[in-house]
Amino acid sequence: MFETTARFALFDYFRIPHLRAEVVLDALPDLERITMAGSSSALLWPTAALLAVGARPGLHLVRTVPFVGRVLADAEMRALVQRLPGSWAQTDVVRDAEGTAVSGIWRSDDGSSLLPFDPSEVISNYWTERYIELGPAARRARIASLARHAYYRARPFLPRAVQMQLRRWFSRLQQKAPFPRWPVETAVDDFFMFVLELVAGLSNRPVPFIRFWPKDHSWAFVLTHDVEQQVGYRNLHRLMDIELEEGYRSSWNFVPCNGYVVERRVLDELRDRGFEVGVHGLFHDGRDMLPRTLRRRLPAIRAYAEQWDAVGFRSPATLRSVQLIPTLGFDYDSSFSDTAPFEPQAGGCCTWLPYMLENTVELPITLVQDHTLFDLLGHPDGQIWLEKARLLRDRGGMALMLTHSDYLELPSLCESYRRVLQEFASDKTAWKALPRDVSAWWRRRGESSLAEVDGEWQVVGPAAGEARIDFIGAPSPARAR
Repeated sequence: MFETTARFALFDYFRIPHLRAEVVLDALPDLERITMAGSSSALLWPTAALLAVGARPGLHLVRTVPFVGRVLADAEMRALVQRLPGSWAQTDVVRDAEGTAVSGIWRSDDGSSLLPFDPSEVISNYWTERYIELGPAARRARIASLARHAYYRARPFLPRAVQMQLRRWFSRLQQKAPFPRWPVETAVDDFFMFVLELVAGLSNRPVPFIRFWPKDHSWAFVLTHDVEQQVGYRNLHRLMDIELEEGYRSSWNFVPCNGYVVERRVLDELRDRGFEVGVHGLFHDGRDMLPRTLRRRLPAIRAYAEQWDAVGFRSPATLRSVQLIPTLGFDYDSSFSDTAPFEPQAGGCCTWLPYMLENTVELPITLVQDHTLFDLLGHPDGQIWLEKARLLRDRGGMALMLTHSDYLELPSLCESYRRVLQEFASDKTAWKALPRDVSAWWRRRGESSLAEVDGEWQVVGPAAGEARIDFIGAPSPARAR
């Protein structure tokens, strides 16, 4: 059993058994640590207090993994190593965004490792897109925010052709951002594997964890739609019929006050046929995530959620706020993308797995939106959908797709959409779930733990009947799925 002196987000996320032990390393009380019973080795990292006074924040690179966090400089790390028992050597260089070596990871002769950053802080910075607020990216983000607010104020008065011209011009600026990479950013998954490798090195046996998907599923395939205007409401059956023919069900997110009325018969039909209904803001005018506006609109948003029996939310144009989304009162949100440099609010949480934003389950969009793919970027077909979905299948992720019945006039959209569904229709490893089911599972998994009984690990808690156990550091290592 592992013991840790501080919260370790990776243990919570993977549901790895551990105990919180308020133990202070006598020689260095400014280091947190993870130890294993019966082992002298440890994984060490600076306390929050030490990082607050001696670390530089920003985008960094270890091996090939980009990460954002506060990093102790090389001189401070060498001073720490000199105060630690044993013989230490630097094994990995940490570089800044310009490629300059600024720090390193150290290993001792007893197998201990010393990190110059807090792994939990790094994970949180991915999920909350905090890298946008640090370094050169912060200036770009401020300029983009001003341009975005100006665009949404002017948009009602702009012809469609002018809107698209502005979006394409803006996308040329957005594509210059070095992080996150597009269309695939593996940073979170790679960072997990990097740190878990160090953790597994502390144990003399494989480390158990609860797999990310229930039963025998190794990945998830989730379909969602946003219905923005009257034309989308009128055409929703065209996408719905494709899904019914191919054996799928999806979630439909409606805008209550944007030129169409969501009829009770439509809601009943969707539910009767196994679909889900969600809320897509209130007006789709780019202002729902402004704090003062949200305070006025939230009562109406909540009223529609109750009226429609909706537990999921997606912000219009995926404009989002990590501070405001948890205050909406929904079971889950799906406004973040794993990587989305071309969306009105560029960025990405860099993960293809669900995670928690306080008490809200976040289901990131992991396949590029139809409008972006076909209209903004001009791709002729959905090949990039297929390639990304295959990668997510192979890496045990969640392929969450967002398409719009508003954009069915885009060439090959329906054909490309059908092709993706047909590709995985017979894939029994895929969990073809509604977003609300993924959210409910994620909560059950998060409320469950592992217990060793007579030498065997068992899942204890609400996910006990459906969760599966996997191991890190097994003789034939399996990826976390």
